[in-house]
Amino acid sequence: MSEHNHLVSARFVLLAEASPGLLSRLLQPLAKRDLVPDRVMARRQGEAMHVEIGLDAMPAGMVHLVAGNLAQVVGVMELSGGQDVLRAA
Repeated sequence: MSEHNHLVSARFVLLAEASPGLLSRLLQPLAKRDLVPDRVMARRQGEAMHVEIGLDAMPAGMVHLVAGNLAQVVGVMELSGGQDVLRAA
């Protein structure tokens, strides 16, 4: 297995504007790569949503792609995780 394809644990933590379609937009970057998250936790705090998406085994080469897609989702204000996971792998 190449270094690009080895599996890593990934955790994406987001702060986004609360909106009806937010969660489905956040899951789309995973779905289009045939990835199913092991954990999705979301809670609303006023006008914002705190969302955590975790995968126990994700191809290392996809981490930065998914992180980039998540950062571009309409309403996302902050994103952490993803890239840090890749550096630690």
